[in-house]
Amino acid sequence: MDFVKLLRHSHIFSSAVRDILETQMLQEVSPFPLSLSQFHILKLMSINGDHQVGEVADFLGVSAPAATKNIDKLERLGLVVRKPNKDDRRATLLSVSPLGRKLVMSYEELKAARLYPALEEFDEEEIEAFAELLMRFSLALFKLENPGSAFCLRCSAYLQDGCPVGEARGGCPYEEICDARKMEPNGRVPVGGVN
Repeated sequence: MDFVKLLRHSHIFSSAVRDILETQMLQEVSPFPLSLSQFHILKLMSINGDHQVGEVADFLGVSAPAATKNIDKLERLGLVVRKPNKDDRRATLLSVSPLGRKLVMSYEELKAARLYPALEEFDEEEIEAFAELLMRFSLALFKLENPGSAFCLRCSAYLQDGCPVGEARGGCPYEEICDARKMEPNGRVPVGGVN
């Protein structure tokens, strides 16, 4: 087996995804200087309603002060809004502003528009087989990793129920947060609901 060839092509693929499908497109749709991590915060928050700073810190695997720093920037840019929690006056809820939602939607639309022409070179079975091989190879690599914290976000916020990566790592921390928020002990949907 040619390990150098495998590593070379893996790095080329990883670089192409990061540079072309993430960084470049984010720069094209965003008038703001956002890092990919800040964009992932925005994307995750847009999926499932209101969040508290502690939740954002948990699913990013960072301290609350580090999460607050990123959220402060997103708020200054008008992409995130803070509001009081009606059920707990000590807590503040964070939600994505209409501008933030528009940014996430524009990014996803541009990514789809750019990706479809590249996929036209392959038939559906090839794409499905490639996706399966990528997942199997990624899972094999993750077995070598010491996960440390529960943080993952390896999917770049393309969440999937029963994610194989989350399962291999002992569960998806974002999925756990979302599941915990679906119903409160009193049986009510939390403030802000679940989108």
